[in-house]
Amino acid sequence: MGILRARVAVSVVFAVHGAAVGGFAARIPWVADRLHLGAGALGAALVAPAVGAMLAMPWAGRLAHRRGGRRLVRVLLVLWSLASALPVFAPTFATLVAALFVYGAAAGMADVAMNAQGVLVEQRYGRSIMSGLHGLWSIGTLAGGGVGALAAHAGLDARIHLGTAAAVLALTGAVACTGLLDVPAPDEEAVPVRALPSRAVLFIGLVGFCAIFVEAAGVDWSAMYLRTVTAADPGTAAASYAAFAFTMAAGRLTGDHMVRRLGPVTAVRLGGLVSAAGAALVATARAPVPAIAGFALLGLGVAVAVPLAFAAAGNSGAHPGHAIAGVATIAYGAGLAAPGAIGATAHLTSLPVAFVLVSGLALVVAAAAGALRPRQFGPPPGPPPPGDPAAAGASAAVGRRPGRSRRAARQARPPAAGSGRRRPG
Repeated sequence: MGILRARVAVSVVFAVHGAAVGGFAARIPWVADRLHLGAGALGAALVAPAVGAMLAMPWAGRLAHRRGGRRLVRVLLVLWSLASALPVFAPTFATLVAALFVYGAAAGMADVAMNAQGVLVEQRYGRSIMSGLHGLWSIGTLAGGGVGALAAHAGLDARIHLGTAAAVLALTGAVACTGLLDVPAPDEEAVPVRALPSRAVLFIGLVGFCAIFVEAAGVDWSAMYLRTVTAADPGTAAASYAAFAFTMAAGRLTGDHMVRRLGPVTAVRLGGLVSAAGAALVATARAPVPAIAGFALLGLGVAVAVPLAFAAAGNSGAHPGHAIAGVATIAYGAGLAAPGAIGATAHLTSLPVAFVLVSGLALVVAAAAGALRPRQFGPPPGPPPPGDPAAAGASAAVGRRPGRSRRAARQARPPAAGSGRRRPG
């Protein structure tokens, strides 16, 4: 019953985090209008959250290692919920950049802590749940964005809207965190804040980087592609993002079932191939319908890659919080690289050619999926308990060891209890 409660609690945590993201995203136009920001100034300001997140995530990894548990997640989730409203209160461009930096730092630290908690619950639960948790995050962004759209349509001041939403989300998150698992601080020395990631974490981070790059291409460029390449009307162009977001959320919500049937490596590899096919379809599309279908395939294929990258990081060694922070820092670097790389490629060539690049990165996800293979750390020290299947397997292995006779194998086994045989001497 306790682990079921923990799963429900961490599910609510992911949804709350996503709702805060979606709520602010829906009111970005209000911020731009209030501060009279053009596209260039707004774009420059929106780099600040990514910078803040990348700088803060390593600190979150250290905290998750030393104080991983419900208290840390509660504190960081409440701080993030409150910070999500800060940008709409900024009176100038400079204060907006500062507020967005804090916004990104708070979001990134909460992200690391809640993913570390998600990995812990998954380990105790005994089966894959990370894809579903990220699916609930996507549902949270849709819900937060929907409420924001209604508030904007009603002409509600964003400070009232997001101030109220921040308080509600902070309270909801704080209550939900009471059901999380509590992890005592380890006795060993803490991991250094700037310790270099291991080779395994770097390869997992590569998968995450390419997956988030592909995801950012769908989020940032789907509507623009339909408008500029297929000459679609604004409503049809918006439908391309809706198709992408819907299939990605659906893929994440059903992804755990796929992982249990196929394993994480095969699931991500197939997803990478589907995303590559979707990006290729987009690159060749000159009409709205095939372009929308391509973006739908793009979202479906990339759905499970990021959740499984976090899960693989959390299971890659003795310091899950630090490993998750390392993967998150590498992966979310794609949030900085993707807009500029796609924009520069489109400027030098064309937007369809830029999606050929996206298709190539999706193929990298498929090729590097082996980095997500679950690690085997071996049995715990000491003899296995009687009746343990591992004991039978170990005994059989001893009997089959090359160069040893069956008689030698029998002599190597300890005498059975009550056999009357005594140890020499």
